[in-house]
Amino acid sequence: MSCQIPTLHTARLRLRAMHPDDWPAYAALMATERARHMGGPFAPAQAWGLFCHDHAQWDFFGCGALMIEDLASGAVLGQVGINGGPLFPEWELGWLLFTEAEGRGIAFEAAASLRDWAQDRRGLPTLVSYIDPDNHRSRRLAERLGAAPDPRAARPDPTDLVYRHFGAAQSQAQA
Repeated sequence: MSCQIPTLHTARLRLRAMHPDDWPAYAALMATERARHMGGPFAPAQAWGLFCHDHAQWDFFGCGALMIEDLASGAVLGQVGINGGPLFPEWELGWLLFTEAEGRGIAFEAAASLRDWAQDRRGLPTLVSYIDPDNHRSRRLAERLGAAPDPRAARPDPTDLVYRHFGAAQSQAQA
């Protein structure tokens, strides 16, 4: 499956296809202790594999990662993605932010936009987020996005928590 990678816009952000110029900042983040919630820190070769994986998913599965770019400045603030394929039991909504972007609602805005795109345009009725139990910020973000813990869901890492994101129709039906 080959697809057109979308560009999504929010009030403050552009979510766009990854470019080779995004690699240095991505690699730098993945080499830090902040990557521990994703199985890191990662050596450059491992981080490169993850970077390429995030982009290749678009051609293979019609979903993948988008870089989060500030509309006003053009600065890249992080990444948001819909992950699928053999490493993920279900479609996963994931995010990572560069340190300078934290605490400003950027991850919420980006993740909500991509979640809505995946459900409205790709027709994915539910998504999950696999979250390290010690990643309290991501757990709070998943809850802010309306996701709920799903202890019965399959997970790639048995220690991960799974938060389930339902489509708008299912969320309204549960209310």
